[in-house]
Amino acid sequence: MTDPVWASIHAERAALAADLAGLTEEQWATPSLCSGLTVREVLAHLTASASLNAVRWMAGVIRCRFDFDRQVAVRLAEHLGTTPAETLERFRSVVASTTKPPLPVVALLGETLVHGEDIRRPLGLRRDHPVEVVTRVAAYYQGSDQVVVARSRVAGLRLVADDGPFTSGTGPLVSGSTLALVMAMTGRTACCDDLDGEGVELLRSRCGAGAA
Repeated sequence: MTDPVWASIHAERAALAADLAGLTEEQWATPSLCSGLTVREVLAHLTASASLNAVRWMAGVIRCRFDFDRQVAVRLAEHLGTTPAETLERFRSVVASTTKPPLPVVALLGETLVHGEDIRRPLGLRRDHPVEVVTRVAAYYQGSDQVVVARSRVAGLRLVADDGPFTSGTGPLVSGSTLALVMAMTGRTACCDDLDGEGVELLRSRCGAGAA
């Protein structure tokens, strides 16, 4: 039986690849929601993540002297290719991959979903993610600071989705779509504009630092 989390990862990758098929050269150079990275570079990062098993990950970390940001940059460069078309083709080649770094599978789902939106939002693209997928990611992030600071960012806040069953925490209210909550709790300041409640400004003030 197919693992439902892996099935969701593969579906998210396939949808992203389809959304990016018609981009112009200028669009590929658009700044993403990841500070300092274009949408093309974020896509290459996703390809790297889907190509990196635990052994290769550790070898790279050692080679980069445990500088994790450098490790990410090196792997991104490996998978960027010489043209946007090559970048996209490399990503397509890993759509069905089950290779991953030493992280929980749900963390890879979160990375795929969040970075997909890092790419789509600046381009004006929209995907209606299955609510159960976004809810699973929200539940993971609200309880974890692994890879990206999220649990600490929403500490002391009550999160309530208005499009699904996700709720978490106590304190000043932050409400909105499950996707907007996920993006804000992973540090995407712009996505706070899609949220309501007395806790939004506190959450906004915590965005940026620790985003990935």
